[in-house]
Amino acid sequence: MVEDVINGLENMRLMTEEEEVITILDEGRKEEIEGCALSLIGKFLTCKPFNKRAAHNTLRRAWGLEKDIQIVEVGSNLFQFKFSREFDLDRVLRGGPWSFDNQVLLLRRWHKGMTATNVKFESVTLWVQIWGAPFDMSSPKVASEIGRRLGEVVDVEKRRSLESQNLFMRVKVALPLSKPLRRGGFIGGSDG
Repeated sequence: MVEDVINGLENMRLMTEEEEVITILDEGRKEEIEGCALSLIGKFLTCKPFNKRAAHNTLRRAWGLEKDIQIVEVGSNLFQFKFSREFDLDRVLRGGPWSFDNQVLLLRRWHKGMTATNVKFESVTLWVQIWGAPFDMSSPKVASEIGRRLGEVVDVEKRRSLESQNLFMRVKVALPLSKPLRRGGFIGGSDG
């Protein structure tokens, strides 16, 4: 019996012809590359089923792109958003976070060689609110420093005016998906 398993495994080896790499020049896939160049790959951060048609329609309306975007399902809960203009793609990518039915949409830019099995989502970009900071620490520089401790800082909300005090500060951070969300923390100056 063990011998049959070993013989079966030996028969599973690739033949020399199967190991050969078939090289396809960019010229042979130029049209597909151009069709993907203005694409984002997205995935909803959920395991539960959801209404894909409603999600697509909601995103189209939220992005103001009812007709100027093509949404293709390329894997299980994996979508390719094809834009007609670079401006719209950048606006959507920078304008998030986006969500549907309380599930965040993870987005990343398409690149050559990306497949449904090798696309990786390693972070989620969210606005983090910082409440209760001392008045002398309510500044974009402090918000940025706090954001750096959480992940990669993407943007910092500027203070509306020097005369008005904000109730909280906001920093947009790419938070690593591999770490749990921090619920809070303490900040202190050099004097405590």
